Amino acid sequence: MNHMPYLIDGHNLIPKIPGLSLVEIDDELHLVELLQDFCRRTQKRVEVYFDNAPPGQPLARSYGNVLARFVRQGSSADRAIRDRLRRLGREARNWIVVSSDREVQAAARAARAEVISSEDFSALLQGNPPRRTGDPGARPDGLAPEEVDEWMDFFGFDDDSSTERDP
Repeated sequence: MNHMPYLIDGHNLIPKIPGLSLVEIDDELHLVELLQDFCRRTQKRVEVYFDNAPPGQPLARSYGNVLARFVRQGSSADRAIRDRLRRLGREARNWIVVSSDREVQAAARAARAEVISSEDFSALLQGNPPRRTGDPGARPDGLAPEEVDEWMDFFGFDDDSSTERDP
C-alpha cells in the first residue's frame, strides 16, 4: 500500500467538493472533517494549508492524522506549500501535493513530488477513483506506458512477445 502523505492547498480544494463553499464561515473545519475520514479509511497523513488566518489563531492544529496549517495575511498557502517542499528536500518525492493551482503544481513537480488536481482529490474524498486526465498516454487501468514497461520487465515478459515463454 502506498503510504505517501499529502500536502493540500485547502482553499483551492474546498470549491471542488460538493456541499462545501468558501463563503461558509466554517468551511475549513468541514474540510478537516472530510480529511479525517479520508485518513481513517486510507491510513494516510495529511497537511492542509489555509490562507488568511485570523490574528490570535494558532498557526497549526493537529486533528489526528490531519495537520491544519493556517497562514497569516501577508503570505499565502501557496508560498507555505512551496516552502514546505523546499524544506523536505529529497524527501519531497515521497509526498503528494493536491492543488489545481499551476504554480503550486510546478513547484511540486520541480521538487519531484507527485501531483493530484483538486478535482481528482475531491473524487477520492468521495470514494471515487480519480480520472487520469494529466497523462494522455495512460491506459484505462490507470498505468502510464512507462509503468507498464516496468511491470513487464519485473515479471520477465519480452517486449517482442505477447505469449508466454517456453520453459
